[in-house]
Amino acid sequence: MNSNRLAFKVNLEESDRLDKYLALKLPDFSRSRLQALIKEGVVMVDQQAVTKTGFVVEQGSVIEILVPETVSSELIPEKIDLDVIFENSDLAVINKPAGMVVHPAAGHDTGTLVHAALARFTDLQGIGGELRPGVVHRLDKDTSGLIVIAKNETAHRWLQEQFKSRKVEKIYIALVDGKPPTPTGRVEAAIARDPSHRKKMAVVSEMKGRASVTEYRTLESFREHTLLEAHPETGRTHQIRLHLAFLKCPITGDTVYGRSHPSVEIKRHFLHAAKLKITLPGEKTPRNFEAPLPAELLAVLDYLR
Repeated sequence: MNSNRLAFKVNLEESDRLDKYLALKLPDFSRSRLQALIKEGVVMVDQQAVTKTGFVVEQGSVIEILVPETVSSELIPEKIDLDVIFENSDLAVINKPAGMVVHPAAGHDTGTLVHAALARFTDLQGIGGELRPGVVHRLDKDTSGLIVIAKNETAHRWLQEQFKSRKVEKIYIALVDGKPPTPTGRVEAAIARDPSHRKKMAVVSEMKGRASVTEYRTLESFREHTLLEAHPETGRTHQIRLHLAFLKCPITGDTVYGRSHPSVEIKRHFLHAAKLKITLPGEKTPRNFEAPLPAELLAVLDYLR
């Protein structure tokens, strides 16, 4: 297998761990990726292969890295139509339809967004050493709307940092059964895996879960339903669905956290990732992306009106 050779002399006032030094020296590589390269034996210090991530490097040492070329992922690309809102060499913003799983998992080893992305984007580079698109955040299977896919490791790390530092603004549109206690509000309720149902999440005490915050405001009121705009400040699994159910106004069609039988004729839950504000790699000014409500959700609103 061909490799790319990187070489440089250590310039340190104090000695440091090899993996930590490389993370500072090579910001385009993730810490886990660098650790994997060390363990693979392709990192040499003063012409000696080093396989321990905690190896101490000192001033004047020469480090060489033979970075293997990107290898193909075991995933098989599938030609599935994607609604691409925006695309450049670093990423793609996609309007995901309801019913599509984002990433391969147990019971969903074909037909995912990742399978479709591998076929759609021919300029994908290696993320973690594999030819695959980088999933930075996820949407539930039955949630439609905007999702970002990174095309290379540099973009993947950039986007991860944007989400981690809460610089990304996401706006969802949700129809709920009933109405929230106030027209606008803020839910601060910790979330953890439901101990009784491992496939579900649950609101728990602060000591037992991860801090989670969702803001909402009313867009339109109906006799037995309310159309809301939800802004999650954190990104926990099922967060919006769970927080609205916590307010006693579960999302219409959500048979997991709401009614077992939908209150209107709908084959999915009424949750759509409508707006996304994010700063792209190498840029300083955030960009705004939007995805209109899909036809099946518009039909529900027309019925209620």
